[in-house]
Amino acid sequence: MKIVCIGRNYVEHIEELGNEMPDEPLFFIKPQSAVSDRLLYRDGLHYEGEICFLIENKKISKVGFGLDLTLREVQSRLKAKGLPWERAKAFRGSAVLSDFVPIENWQGLELRVYKNGALVQKGDTSLMIYKPDTLLQEADEVFGLQDGDILMSGTPKGVGPIERGDKFRGEIWQDGRLLVAKEWSAG
Repeated sequence: MKIVCIGRNYVEHIEELGNEMPDEPLFFIKPQSAVSDRLLYRDGLHYEGEICFLIENKKISKVGFGLDLTLREVQSRLKAKGLPWERAKAFRGSAVLSDFVPIENWQGLELRVYKNGALVQKGDTSLMIYKPDTLLQEADEVFGLQDGDILMSGTPKGVGPIERGDKFRGEIWQDGRLLVAKEWSAG
């Protein structure tokens, strides 16, 4: 099982962090040890809410919510040197996931992230530069997708730091219907 993550898949998030627009999907991998159902606090930790897909038979079978945790200062330092991001993105517990629920298709999916009761992120599949079908196909060509793999599809604008005790709620909606929600407290 692996987690294939997409960087820079929402225009406003690219602008938010002052990054360049990608010419093709920007992939990175998180190992199985990154998966957690708990939000463990660390200094310098930032949240990025994402629509996540569970892969079965080389297709999207289920959807869930995920927090792609990032050590932002470490990432910035590595990027400035042209080095890989794994220390900042693929550490133990860096993919905090909800349960996954079956879906028929990915159209109309939306994520919402609440931090301490305030809506801080909201985005949907229509805002993605690379849609889930394209991501699935290219990720399979590059890495070879297997049953149980997870595709984290990128984050919309509104990312930010986590303080000890912050409460997060992640939600996935489809066409106005709540599909899955999960709450965490940073501790």
